[in-house]
Amino acid sequence: MTQSAQRAGAALDRLVDVIGQLRERCPWMGTLTHESLAEYLVEECYELLEVLEGPANADELRSELGDVLLQVVLHARLQEESGSFALAEVIDGLTAKMIRRNAHVFTPDGGLRDVPASSIAEIEASWHSIKAQEQPDSTPFASIPSGLPALAAAAKTLKRARRNGASAQEDGGVVVPSVEAGLASEEELGEVLLAVVGRAVDAGLDPERALRVAVRRYQDEHLARSGSAVPVVPK
Repeated sequence: MTQSAQRAGAALDRLVDVIGQLRERCPWMGTLTHESLAEYLVEECYELLEVLEGPANADELRSELGDVLLQVVLHARLQEESGSFALAEVIDGLTAKMIRRNAHVFTPDGGLRDVPASSIAEIEASWHSIKAQEQPDSTPFASIPSGLPALAAAAKTLKRARRNGASAQEDGGVVVPSVEAGLASEEELGEVLLAVVGRAVDAGLDPERALRVAVRRYQDEHLARSGSAVPVVPK
């Protein structure tokens, strides 16, 4: 075990102990449930995304990673209290999954292979093949979370459709419909957006991240033009 792994293990042990004490001694922490924590998990993930997509800031990144880790430890603690599983089982399961799904690096017993994979495409194909064997879906879209933002869900849907044999023409991915003449309905708007996402998928771009960054840029530019650090909301 490396020195880094030893430090991480000791730090994680300390965190688990602190969370255990808080669950027993803090009235507010003791009332937390999976359901009440859900909103915090979503919020912390978006805050982490904001730091990752903004100017490099190691201190903020470390803090936001810690907030996301806290959510994982808390949910695992709740399951441990119910007698289901503990954080150790979460970590063991994740480790086993990473070894199993990265067969180009590891042997089934966790040893290292002598010959690496020849290409990224080969690695991705192997990953998806192993994942499909582990979790056979009734349809290519069955495991796409229903709560994903629409652009992210569209991108995942089109990627999986392509792997399932669909062509770019099926989603309008070759020619993005023009919006110069206006849009008559939300259905028409949806087709335009789906076509744009298809083009993004073909180009290897992330439409969800692209729009988030564009929205932040628009906000910054609007505030700069208005000369106000705080948006003015009409009454």
